[in-house]
Amino acid sequence: MIRWFGLALAVVPGVATAQAYQCAVPDASMLQVRPDLPSEREPQRLLPIGHYTLAISWSPQYCRQPDRAARSRFQCGGRNRFGFVLHGLWPDGIGKEWPQYCKSTSLLPERTVRANICSTPSAQLLQHEWAKHGTCMAGETPDSYFAKATGLYGRLRYPDMVSLSRRPLSAGKFAAAFARVNPGMRADMMKITTDRQGWLDEVWICMNKRLQYARCPAHQGGVKANARVRIWRGPR
Repeated sequence: MIRWFGLALAVVPGVATAQAYQCAVPDASMLQVRPDLPSEREPQRLLPIGHYTLAISWSPQYCRQPDRAARSRFQCGGRNRFGFVLHGLWPDGIGKEWPQYCKSTSLLPERTVRANICSTPSAQLLQHEWAKHGTCMAGETPDSYFAKATGLYGRLRYPDMVSLSRRPLSAGKFAAAFARVNPGMRADMMKITTDRQGWLDEVWICMNKRLQYARCPAHQGGVKANARVRIWRGPR
């Protein structure tokens, strides 16, 4: 099955199709998952939720690294082409720590993975997101958790990434460009992450407990507003 995804550009004139891509849903062998469990490094934390983060990743940069590309054949190889992909919807705590691995869970059924693989192009990442983050959201099932996450992701609009990649850019300027095409969003409602060389990695969008855009707390991660940001567009 091949699915084509594109943004409704008429909503915000001039917005580029950074999320538009071609996604060929893989066969069952690439939809299998293994348990994702708490560990000494990633322990269970039962904490109240103070706000949320919607994290999206810039796929061309992710796939630029040979080791990642080799183990992420669905996202980085074949006929698939991705722009921004959904990393996950993360419940955050009231302070610097966040809840995680709140309760044990079974493996995701194949139908759930198949339904979400073109938004989050890794079966194991889907299992991880549900086990680590989704289980901490009261009353959620895997399907309802992913429906919330993909619904928020699907409403996002994107600036012209090609144009931005061709000019000097800071994290603050990128956040401002991103906010301009998303009604109700401001630059201080997101954090930008990069690698050590300044290449765009992820955008973390801050939300309140009603899943509305909100100003990021002071302790939220990301680079400083004046940090240089470069955008890798993929092979020419």
